[in-house]
Amino acid sequence: MSRDPARRIADELGRRGLAAPARLLLDAHLPIAPLLSDAGAALTPLLRAVGGRTLEDVSRLLDDSDGMQRLIHELDDAEERNAEPG
Repeated sequence: MSRDPARRIADELGRRGLAAPARLLLDAHLPIAPLLSDAGAALTPLLRAVGGRTLEDVSRLLDDSDGMQRLIHELDDAEERNAEPG
């Protein structure tokens, strides 16, 4: 069984040092999440070849009404995991 797309994206953003900027952008774009979902539905078939699995994960999150909130939660959890000593 594969991990949740939100968890995979959060881990990848954290690995690249982009968790904080992604968190800010997600918070800023929550009000227009339905519009982003529509744009994702329109553009996903065109961009799938370029983006691969990551793009499919993003598309799934945008299609899910709670997807952006789950990604925010995963980013926060990843930050807490990385902040723990040891």
